[in-house]
Formats: sequence, C-alpha cells, structure tokens
Amino acid sequence: MKIAVVGTGYVGLVTGTCLAETGNQVTCVDINEEKVKMMQEGQLPIYEPGLELLFHRNISQKRLLFTNNLANAIADAQIIFLALPTPPDGDGSADLSYVLGAAKDIAKLITDYKVIVTKSTVPVGTADKVTAVIKANTNIEFAVVSNPEFLREGVAVEDFMKPDRVVIGTLDERARKLMAELYAPYVRQGNPIIFMDERSSELTKYAANSFLATKISFMNEVANLCELVGADVDMVRRGIGADNRIGNRFLFSGIGYGGSCFPKDVQALAKSAQENQYDFKILNSVMEVNEIQKKLLVQKLKKYYNNDLKGKKFAMWGLAFKPETDDIREAPALYIIDELLKEGATISVFDPEGMNNVKALIGDKINYATTQYEVLDGADALLIVTEWSLFRTPDFDQVSSLLKNKVIFDGRNLYDLQKMVDLGYYYNSIGRKIIS
Repeated sequence: MKIAVVGTGYVGLVTGTCLAETGNQVTCVDINEEKVKMMQEGQLPIYEPGLELLFHRNISQKRLLFTNNLANAIADAQIIFLALPTPPDGDGSADLSYVLGAAKDIAKLITDYKVIVTKSTVPVGTADKVTAVIKANTNIEFAVVSNPEFLREGVAVEDFMKPDRVVIGTLDERARKLMAELYAPYVRQGNPIIFMDERSSELTKYAANSFLATKISFMNEVANLCELVGADVDMVRRGIGADNRIGNRFLFSGIGYGGSCFPKDVQALAKSAQENQYDFKILNSVMEVNEIQKKLLVQKLKKYYNNDLKGKKFAMWGLAFKPETDDIREAPALYIIDELLKEGATISVFDPEGMNNVKALIGDKINYATTQYEVLDGADALLIVTEWSLFRTPDFDQVSSLLKNKVIFDGRNLYDLQKMVDLGYYYNSIGRKIIS
C-alpha cells in the first residue's frame, strides 16, 4: 500500500518506519525543514531501541521517504495518518489545532478517495470534527478513522510489530477493509484487530492509559502507607500481583509517572468528563497523588537533613521519565531538580540518553557528568530517579569511595535491603524500611 504519515514525532516516525518494514511505500511529511533534511540523510531525531535498524533499512530500500511537501506526500496515498501533537491547553483539554489544521490542508489537496486516520491521542468526538473540517473543504469522497496507538517508549518497535491488539474505529466498510489489510501482517499470531465506532475507539486510548496511571498511583499510595505501618511494598506487590484478576504489571511503586502520554491523557480524560458535567473523582485523585509523589524524594531529603539543603551537593542517576528513552516530558527528575535548586542545593546528573534534552531545557543550572561514577565525586548523597539497567548492579566499592557520605535515596527500589545493610549504607527507598 501507499501510505502518508503527517508528523514525524515519536508516534509518526515509529508508525511510518514500521509500516514500511512490511513492504508498504511510506512517505512521512513534516513542516520542519531541518528535521526532514536530517532524516533524509539517515539521522534519527529520537532515541528508541530497535528503530535505527528498521529506519536505515527502509530508507536504503526506498520504502521510507521524507518530505516537507504535503501535496506530494498524499497524492498517491490510499491511507493518510495524522500523527500530530495534541498538547494540553491551559485548562487540561487537548489542543486539536494541529490535527484540524492538517485535515483542512489535506481536504484542499485530495482528488480521490482517501482514508484519513487519526493516530494522535485525541478526545472523544475528534473524528467528527475532522470529518466536518474535510467536508467543508472538499467534495471528494473520504473516510475518517480512529486508530489509537498503544506504543510504550523503549519497546515501541516491538509493540507496533507485534501488538497486543489493534483498535480501529470506523463505520465505513471500505475503510474497514483497507485498515484490516494494512494491519494483517502484524497480527498473524492471532492477536485481535478490534473494530468499533470512532468515539469508542477514541475513548479506549484515554481509558487504557488512565487505568494504568491509576494502578501506578494506587501502588504509590500503598507504598506510602507501608512506610508508616512498617510493611514492605515489594512483598505487598508480589502478594496482590499473583492474583490474575489484578495482574503483576504497573504495580511497582516509585516517584510517579511521567512521559508524553500518561500525564496528558489522564488530564484530558478528566477534562472531557468535566465538560460533560461528570466528576471523575478517581482520575482527579490519581493526578493529585502523582503530583505529590514526584517530589517525594525531596521531602525525604528535607527530613534527613533537618530542612536544610542549602549548600548540599546531590548526585542524580537518571533524568528520562523511564529507561530506554531520551524522553524527559513530565519526568519526575525535572520536578526534583527544580525543588532542590529552590532549596539552594547543587546537583550533578548522569543519564545515558536524556542529558542533552535536559540541557536544552534548563541549561547550566546543574552539572552534567560523562559517566555514572563521575557524577558521584564529593556528593553528599546519591538520588536514583530512573531505573536504567546500568544502575542496577554498580561497583559499590567505587560508589563508596566517591560519595562524601554513604547515603542513597532510591526512587525506584533498585537494591536489596539486606545488601545495603551489609554495605553499611543509609538507604531510603519507596515503601520499604529505611536502612541506617
């Protein structure tokens, strides 16, 4: 098939590359000329494991093209994906200006039947709005389809190539057949393509992410209670995770969720409920818990240092909101850094992929180390913020020799408590007893 993907952000680039991998002719279009030139020259603008190989292979075989010219991109395309940003407005609702603007531009260019697919995460009713915009600008026949993405950063290529399910919202039979044909290579092992109406499809994405965020906030609340009653959240997690009605995923406690999806999607669903005069109490609580949790390490530090962090030097391992990505959007690290700087502390950081993005955002307010050990030199304490694999089994002899004090505040519960006892550390984690 001939496919156009409008927008080359995280979702658009993964979508376009993976669609090309199964033999489709894919043209990705973006208004950013510098970014397009970079991709035409074979440079990836994002870090995502497994994407680089597919990206280069499909460029070399001329199945994956990049352009600034929307008209050229969509001219022969049977299916046009809209993978554009939907950032939150000031009131929490999703900003649809990019999506609707692209829909209007496309409408003025099409000359034959097209399937226009909203791949961006959008509020319920967006397909109707896109349809109305296109109808107002063309007499050509078309169909608008909702096809939400369920890509996890760090394993997005695997998620696309072997999806748990594909959700497609359309009542147009011609569009349904084209979408079923497009996705057939990805569900050969029997995972379902679930067809539904457009509004149900749109709500499915928000509901899925909001439910997962709810699990995270619930376990963070359990962890906070564990610390007060002397229980161990890891034991509680294992106990409830073995119940197949609950499952063992998204039950790890920590310092809150971040990234491009959960914060924005939970906020947007809550806003959508409010607009429809429904008070979604659970989601409001989920967001409240997460805001508190992102700054939990700072509260622990204040308690340990008797509310005086001025002049203290802290080493931080991890900046990205999760491992295997350079994405720092809504990352807990940013909130922690902001609070510590307000308290007069000095911060040195190391992250395998996220440092350039943080430096572009906040500049030289903090120090950036070249290795995970360099960052420790002379620090009063180590803060663990992102659970990268290389932080799981460090050389503790080297850690101990570089830190001013053997003090670790672990926001991701990486280490065994007894091991930290044996090593002689003060070790303060989430939902477990403090080792001192």
